[in-house]
Amino acid sequence: MHVPLSIGITDNPRTWPVIDGRARPVGIDLTPTVLHPSELFWRQLKFEEFDISEMSISSFMIARSKGDDRFVGLPIFTTRMFFHTTILVRKDAKIDKPSDLKGKRVGVPEYQQTAALWVRGVLENEFGVTPRDMEFWMERTPSKSHGGATGFTPPPGVTVNQIPPEKNIGSMMVSGELDAVMFYLADPNLIDRSTVDLRSHPDIKSLFPDPLAEGIRFYDKTGLYPINHGIVMKRAVAEQHPWAVTNILKAFTQANEIANRERVAHAEYYFETGLLPPEGRKALRAPLVSHGVVANRLVLETIAKYSLQQGLTSRLVRLEELFAPSTLEQ
Repeated sequence: MHVPLSIGITDNPRTWPVIDGRARPVGIDLTPTVLHPSELFWRQLKFEEFDISEMSISSFMIARSKGDDRFVGLPIFTTRMFFHTTILVRKDAKIDKPSDLKGKRVGVPEYQQTAALWVRGVLENEFGVTPRDMEFWMERTPSKSHGGATGFTPPPGVTVNQIPPEKNIGSMMVSGELDAVMFYLADPNLIDRSTVDLRSHPDIKSLFPDPLAEGIRFYDKTGLYPINHGIVMKRAVAEQHPWAVTNILKAFTQANEIANRERVAHAEYYFETGLLPPEGRKALRAPLVSHGVVANRLVLETIAKYSLQQGLTSRLVRLEELFAPSTLEQ
């Protein structure tokens, strides 16, 4: 007999095999609901709608640090990115390097979101720009945000203004009311409302002239490939069906293997046609993402330190608090 469980999940190549059933957890009838992450995380934190859910790593750490034990983490990491390389700035704001962000007005979808946590952590620890050096303008409202569900208040000494409902980050960047933006989201959903294509706007540029090169530099120096989303399971479900934790992890590991094979197969065309250099084949075949605590300990411990450093958590959250005991050695 299979146990029926619901899962809230986002749409990306590493989740598709779970969504379409190619990677099935043994003993579980999984019913997926595909949502934008901004909406999914808010709904799960606020209403606990799903037995299993993709989740903001930052918001999960904040909730656990405050004693919220409704969920147990599974070391499944569905999205990663060098988030600081996505910073956009106005060309007339005189921002040509990270240190120029000091004293500037910076838009952010949500102050506590994982992407913004990574950006601020890199700015402070790589470039000496602290959160107190900038003035933040947040688009998401308390009624529909991660922070609204976890009781967010700005850390001491940090200025976080609320963008009025008739405006958004995109419109304020174009009008010059903002100088820069961290992790711009222009895909409107229940939570986010910006629509302007800033990346193609003539008045906007990337902070880093070569984002790819900066990502490589950062990785070579730190060994960090920043994690954004994880997976949580209702603690009551994990306690009732402890075997389900392992089986869900195995299903996502299988999905990750499928995604890696498809990535390689897709790229082979470009190697065969000469559009990609042959020496890139070896690098391509190396898995981009691995699940599990062991393989990701450095990244996870770093983001926990960043969260404490920035005042989002009042103490250092240990990995043993976040993840199911049965997964800590995996």
